[in-house]
Amino acid sequence: MAKVNIALDAELVVEVMVLAGVGSPQDAVEAVVRDYIARGHRTEARTATRDEANRTGEMLPPEPPQG
Repeated sequence: MAKVNIALDAELVVEVMVLAGVGSPQDAVEAVVRDYIARGHRTEARTATRDEANRTGEMLPPEPPQG
């Protein structure tokens, strides 16, 4: 896999490390990026399920609030 080097504000990276509970800046930022991508995939999956139900006329039970 290709690697990319970027520069980030040190305070931002330290906060991500603390929130993620990770000791390495690279691992912390990678965890955030992977989580962001996974969240996008989950959103796409939920949207696709609703769109499919609308197309076929099926009624889906309402999703419980997430928070």
